[in-house]
Amino acid sequence: MDLHEYERRKFAIAEILRSVSACVPEVGNELRAHIQDLFARLAEDRFNLVLVGRFNRGKTSLMNSILGADRLPTGVIPLTSVITTVGYGSKERAILKYDNRILDKEIPIAALSQHITQQNNPGNVQRIKTLEIQLPVEILRRGFYFVDTPGLGSVIVENTLTTEAFLPEADAFVLVTSYDSPLSEEEVRFFRAAAPSGQRIFVVLNKHDTITPEHRETALAFVREHLSIVFGQTIPPIFSVSATVGLKAKLSKDRVLLSASGMPDLERGLLDFLLTQKRFEFLLRMCDRVRRILRELPQIPEVERLMRRIDAVGQPHGRKDLARTFSEPAGAFPGLHQLPSCEICAHVADKIWSFLCNYQHDIIINNVEQENLADRGGFCPFHVWQFQSAASPYGICAGHSPLLDRLAMILRGAASTADLRQIHAQLEKLLPDQQDCIMCSVRDSAEREAIESTRRRLGQDKARELNALTAICLPHFIMLVSSIRDAELARAILQRHAAVLERYSEDMKRYAIKHEGVRRYLASEEETTAAERALLLIAGRRQVNFLPRQGHTSSDDGAVTKLRSRKSQET
Repeated sequence: MDLHEYERRKFAIAEILRSVSACVPEVGNELRAHIQDLFARLAEDRFNLVLVGRFNRGKTSLMNSILGADRLPTGVIPLTSVITTVGYGSKERAILKYDNRILDKEIPIAALSQHITQQNNPGNVQRIKTLEIQLPVEILRRGFYFVDTPGLGSVIVENTLTTEAFLPEADAFVLVTSYDSPLSEEEVRFFRAAAPSGQRIFVVLNKHDTITPEHRETALAFVREHLSIVFGQTIPPIFSVSATVGLKAKLSKDRVLLSASGMPDLERGLLDFLLTQKRFEFLLRMCDRVRRILRELPQIPEVERLMRRIDAVGQPHGRKDLARTFSEPAGAFPGLHQLPSCEICAHVADKIWSFLCNYQHDIIINNVEQENLADRGGFCPFHVWQFQSAASPYGICAGHSPLLDRLAMILRGAASTADLRQIHAQLEKLLPDQQDCIMCSVRDSAEREAIESTRRRLGQDKARELNALTAICLPHFIMLVSSIRDAELARAILQRHAAVLERYSEDMKRYAIKHEGVRRYLASEEETTAAERALLLIAGRRQVNFLPRQGHTSSDDGAVTKLRSRKSQET
């Protein structure tokens, strides 16, 4: 079971809970409170990884390496009393939380030293309680949450108390020491304090690139010997790493260098613990709680079906390869966390708005344009209201009165005949179609222009431009792929768009769980905007997309693709 499979099972539990809720009476039933409590547990699910160690051991470098992003500032000497947390955010930001203030303060990450160092905040006169850093990094989105405790070895008693306060909340501790002076007195003291808690501890010896392999083995033996004094035969796992080399390898995508850094072994150990113990145990507990609720309901066919579904979710999982690093989830495309909406929609909307700004003025002062508008029968009904959004009442009156005169003339002409079929034929000509509407022509031309531009970009530099694509709406996505004559490129675009759709779906499911668990404050910006972004991805902008379109020249050989309405397809 990997992280994606874990989340799939968690979302499945949420779907089952919704179905269970439909089977529970609306009023006077305590089961509804139990169901909401389960939603709250799903919403709050996260893996707390608490880092401890002395200053200058490389804790921040280790976090950067695990995240695969050089975003957390290194070399900053923090205050002893400030806890730093690193979690997911749709955009990069840092938030200061105070002991004596209700309101938090957002600051740039680059400005951290002005608030959390002894030099700029002596004795913590600003009364900062915690620093919360949010980063748009995929592994954090999957539920990892780093807690960086104060460095050991400065104000020892205060540090110990601060760290011990996190013992109940930690899913695992990572003690970071280094080869230059492994296992200080303060670090050994931490082991003695943490050992009775039973929490999992990982020991990391950092900076192994600074010593020879022989000295490395000597230091590892020294650490094992001292840990056995505290833990006996069951000493915590020890990992030899170079966090700076690991980060460099991830940023350069150098797999050989990454292996030499030792980081993959540490990450496999953390993932294995997370998935085989913490997360699967969580799923099993959730499944048991859902079963208990189902057993209290009448055993009708629907309840029996839900019982079978929850049993399937709780089935043991097969082992999967955990060789991927934290920053490289399977099938991932970079940059999906902050995709703008459809670039083709944006181009068309800009072109239409630019046209409207000029045209609404032209039909006021230009009689020829007024007559042309009347001859075409005006705009199509959809674009009438787009014109109204840009024009003033005066402009509408001055520009459209000839159209109304023309329509009145057609009606009088139709009224002059006694033949009902001729009357019907005249009425059918009143409404302009897409070929008559000048704004439809502007839209179609802008779409062809944007799709051709995107197609050419993708053909020139597939890898870079594929990652640079926006969240293209489904109508324009179909047009774009239909314009491509390179099968390999078309398949790559399909894979990438499938990843976008899945990501948006995950955001929507997360938001729904947090909403149902009354934990909306936990939702990221991506999750709170998921509904709107998903509709834009499916349908595009309302002022751009509507059916039918007459057709589009979609490639250099003049191939034509058409989007027809469902009604026209049926007929």
